Amino acid sequence: MKHYRLQPEELTWHCDPAQFEFESTEKLSCLEETIGQNRALTAIEFGLGIDAEGFNVFVLGEPGTGRSSTIKKLLTRRSLKEKIPDDWCYLHDFDDGSRPTTVRLAAGKGKEFHKDVEALVGQMATSIAGLFQSKEYEQARSHLTSESQEKNKKLLQELEEQVNQKGFQLQRTVGGLVLVPLREGEPISQKDFSELPQEEQDAIEKTGAGLQEKLNEVLRKVMELEKELREAVLAMEKEFLSRALWHLFEELAEKYRDYPKIMKHFENCMKDILDRVDELRPSQGTQVISGVKGGRQEPSFDRYRVNLFIDNSSAKGAPVFYEANPTYFNLFGRIEHIIQSGTATTNFLMIKPGALHRANGGYLILDCREVLINLFSYEALKRSLRNGEIRIEDMAEQFRLIATVSLKPEPIPLRCKVILIGIPWLYYLLYQLDPDFRKYFKVKADFDRMMDNTWENVQQYALFVATKCKEENLRPFSPDGVARVVEHAARLIDDKHRLSSRFIDVADLIREAAFFAVRHNSARVAREHVELAIESKVYRSNRIEEKVQELIDDGTVLIDTDGEVSGQINGLSVYLLGDYTFGRPVRITVRTFMGKGGVVNIEREAKLSGPIYDKGMMILAGFMGDRFAQDKPLTLSASICFEQSYGGVEGDSASSAELYGLLSSLSGLPIHQGIAVTGSVNQRGQVQSIGGVNEKIEGFYTVCKARGLTGSQGVIIPASNVHNLMLKQEVIDAVVEQRFHVWAVSDVDQGIELLTGVPAGERQEDGSWPEGTVNFRVDRRLREMVESLRNLNRDTDKGSFGGDV
Repeated sequence: MKHYRLQPEELTWHCDPAQFEFESTEKLSCLEETIGQNRALTAIEFGLGIDAEGFNVFVLGEPGTGRSSTIKKLLTRRSLKEKIPDDWCYLHDFDDGSRPTTVRLAAGKGKEFHKDVEALVGQMATSIAGLFQSKEYEQARSHLTSESQEKNKKLLQELEEQVNQKGFQLQRTVGGLVLVPLREGEPISQKDFSELPQEEQDAIEKTGAGLQEKLNEVLRKVMELEKELREAVLAMEKEFLSRALWHLFEELAEKYRDYPKIMKHFENCMKDILDRVDELRPSQGTQVISGVKGGRQEPSFDRYRVNLFIDNSSAKGAPVFYEANPTYFNLFGRIEHIIQSGTATTNFLMIKPGALHRANGGYLILDCREVLINLFSYEALKRSLRNGEIRIEDMAEQFRLIATVSLKPEPIPLRCKVILIGIPWLYYLLYQLDPDFRKYFKVKADFDRMMDNTWENVQQYALFVATKCKEENLRPFSPDGVARVVEHAARLIDDKHRLSSRFIDVADLIREAAFFAVRHNSARVAREHVELAIESKVYRSNRIEEKVQELIDDGTVLIDTDGEVSGQINGLSVYLLGDYTFGRPVRITVRTFMGKGGVVNIEREAKLSGPIYDKGMMILAGFMGDRFAQDKPLTLSASICFEQSYGGVEGDSASSAELYGLLSSLSGLPIHQGIAVTGSVNQRGQVQSIGGVNEKIEGFYTVCKARGLTGSQGVIIPASNVHNLMLKQEVIDAVVEQRFHVWAVSDVDQGIELLTGVPAGERQEDGSWPEGTVNFRVDRRLREMVESLRNLNRDTDKGSFGGDV
């Protein structure tokens, strides 16, 4: 047994504080690079450097490995050396108003253009209002009005003279001009007119009819004169406006003459203003709308303004934008609306940019899971990458029963590197199920959860601790405090030769240890503070572990830690509780008897086992057949059970323990109950590595400690798991004092010898086993079963034959 017993120095790895050349992390500089992710950094550098379609980057890895912080740091540093992208503006569409057009300007020019146009619009509003109130305008209008009135007056005077000569008079009434006959210079009343002789009445009416025609002709000429006046006034106003507008636009037209779209916009603005003279003319009096009396709405100049869509005037390089909530509108922009009189209205000034617009010309970082759970976002992102443009659309439009008129802004060309961050499962799922995914995300940056335990990486860990302390104003660490943090990093990954890359856990440990250093009024965070932080976190999380231990202590859960029993062994299981993992022993019993049923897995029959556990059970049958059924049939029935297991069982780490129990039951040799076993086994009897080895050893140690350590208790583990050992100091101390032991075996024969104290035995040249060995006893028992079954069958056949006679 001593040959397989591990020495205390093999049970953990200690980080030597003497290797650190500092008295306190306060003396260290901050960490600049990411630790232990060379492969991922190389992939990111390649993905960011190649300028080709589809070479966007998917950063995959477990949360806490530095995916987001690394990519943000790299992009921020890289973007400062790259060109600042152009500004983008939206202008009103003067054709039908529904398709606002874009203008692209150099960085900073967009803001300048917006400022110039805002000033222009303000000047236009003031100038136009002042124009209609100016003396020149009033004089010109009065002149035109006077000329028209003179013409009207002359026509009416000529008509009135003709009417008077014919014995009539023109009277002005509410209904207009009316012809009234005269008699002796006085108007004739209706009564007097009816008393006149019929011949005189007919003569008056005939004369009146002729005059009425002349009156109608004059009125038509008056209306034509009024129309001419309106046209003349309108032409005059347009001429005045044109001169005023050209003076306002002249300077800007010269400044932006190299931008055809802007020149076209200025031209359209001037034309539109001239077409809106009646609307722009100052209101006079009030008007009634829908039965409501109110002031006339002031004219709007919004259509002449500029929507400064993307402003890069303050940028210091290519943009790096992280969108934490990638909804469709947050990614691709939106068209906002305002409610007026119960009606939703909008215009080009309400077009708002999305994350893609802000990151255009630079880099956009997105969380893959967030993109997938938001409707339309993922498909629209691929569509933008495929078409090379960002199109703002109202996605709700396709769900409406009635089509509504909305804006269709001109799309903006897309030139952006998209970086998705997600867990490996999402990457491989998308790669497998979405053919488009591999077209647009061709670069995979894989962040590992572990790194090599080298001197260089240990020194980098020290810099990481120093950086966290400085960034968050924590107490500095002493060398032994840093060493304990590094040791815990190895424990997190369960490997002496590796360190954890989940820096989110390491950072939490640094904060918690610093908390206890403050509480103890210590100027530095020492090893004992880190130990206290680790123990405190365990205490906060191990309530269920203590409840399970109580069940074992009071005998509710049956576990033996001394004595010897045939066909019974202590296996080791791991409980996964989210943020906490612990191990505890479980009793495994095996019963063998004559029959042809083979190995029966009670967990499987009860549908409490997983596929990997079932596979491990099937391997036992392969091992038994290979070792003991070469010269005889394997006529065996055996039942294997995890006692007092009422939940699901998964994994093959108990397969070696089950095999030991099977060999014990067949050989009749008892197993020492103070030894627990973990490890999977293959069909050749080799013991294979398993997970959770530290938790399993510590779990059985806790049970033995509660019962009383006898010096003969311990755990058998696979030899291939020795490098995974990072046990607690309490367990190591017990091993040093030889009150507890850890053995490492590489095959089943070594393990059964430790458990029974009897050599397993090696097969001899004639195929037999050395007498007295475990394999000899098992083989003998199997032969007895075969012979007994043959005799039983022979007796059964004879009885059947006699019955037939």
